[in-house]
Amino acid sequence: MQAAEKADGGAAEARMRALPLWKGPITVTPLKGGVSNASFKVTDSTGSYVARLGGDYPFHQVSREREAIASRAAFEAGLSPELVHAGDGLMVLRFVEARTYAEADVRANAGACVDILKRCHAEMGRRITGQGAVFWVFQILRDYAATLQRHGHRLAGEAPRWAKIVDRLEAAQLPLPIVFGHHDILPGNFMDDGKRLWLIDWEYGAFGTAMFDLSSISANNSFDAAGETLILERYFGREPTEAMWRAFHAMKAASALREAVWGMISELFLAAPGVDYAAYAKEYLGRFDKVHADYLERYGA
Repeated sequence: MQAAEKADGGAAEARMRALPLWKGPITVTPLKGGVSNASFKVTDSTGSYVARLGGDYPFHQVSREREAIASRAAFEAGLSPELVHAGDGLMVLRFVEARTYAEADVRANAGACVDILKRCHAEMGRRITGQGAVFWVFQILRDYAATLQRHGHRLAGEAPRWAKIVDRLEAAQLPLPIVFGHHDILPGNFMDDGKRLWLIDWEYGAFGTAMFDLSSISANNSFDAAGETLILERYFGREPTEAMWRAFHAMKAASALREAVWGMISELFLAAPGVDYAAYAKEYLGRFDKVHADYLERYGA
């Protein structure tokens, strides 16, 4: 499967170079940072673009058609650069000269990151056409666990233990309004051009609960307690209740576990150059163990 992904990526790059949208000669420069897709900066006589190569990933519940719909909606909402082409495993967006965030940048600009997510949740849903996708992390974790077991992953034996934890974390959630969320709040998906913040990459864009995006800011960017208070107070405009805190911390553990198991699933199916999916899974499994231990200490089993 990994060799097939590599071969398909090479064919996709050739198709990208042959796209009729380019005007005159082009220069192509590989971009770093992607963990599941190959990306290039392409410059022609009309300007610069980002071309990203990657087909549907059913093992991650990723549909490029749905991603294109979300990307167009994000541009209309003023959140993301314009999508100028989508199809046949290729997406082309206008290039934005901007600095990609690291974890420290997200923490230092937490208010702006929360604000753009709040705009996403308020503006995106009414711009989505076609059949609406749903992102519910607990269902995704159960699906991931079944995939690990079906393919005999080296950590598949942990799946029954994780399943019990997932049930408890799901039971701690609060009913919240359904919103269209981003669901991939890694630092590299925030970009700052010096004037404004951009939110990019809509592979996991779908309807769901705001609590996942909010908890993922903390889980993926190493926030402390004061930072987490800022996240919830900034988003909801009031002091969090104890039930809200419990739902947040439970979702934070689920977010970290999802990222860890995402790495394990990627070990089975993907082969992005220079990406060590086993190391990625190990890092986030460590984060999950810590966050879940903190949750148990705070709320009990």
